[in-house]
Amino acid sequence: MAETTTNAGQLAVRLVTPDRVLLDATADAVELPAMSGYIEALYGHAPLLAELGAGEVRLHGGTSDDQKFFVAWGFVEVLPERVTILAETALHPEEIDLAEARQELHEGEKLWQDAGDDGDKYDEANAVTRQAEEKIASATGKST
Repeated sequence: MAETTTNAGQLAVRLVTPDRVLLDATADAVELPAMSGYIEALYGHAPLLAELGAGEVRLHGGTSDDQKFFVAWGFVEVLPERVTILAETALHPEEIDLAEARQELHEGEKLWQDAGDDGDKYDEANAVTRQAEEKIASATGKST
């Protein structure tokens, strides 16, 4: 794939999953769901490597055309002129199956109910529930 040419003051942004390259564009700003909360990268950002959580990647300006993507789990590398997102799962909002996402939410809630005193099971239940909630929010255009 051709390397994205950046304009002065714009980030080269690439969103990749194990199956495909979803995005190779430029943007003025990129909002990302890190495990510790949302971060925003702008041109000139200090180098950063962070673990992705589940949520919505939002691109602003440039050739990105203000696109949004649902992502879950992976890593993001932010450099002063480039953002590379390596996600286990990444979907355009219109690719999300709402019925499937609601079923995942139901499964997460059931896992939570069945966790008992096991902290690891609560963590798993919370991760499943969070991912399903974020997926539903991305598909419906409503933030969580």
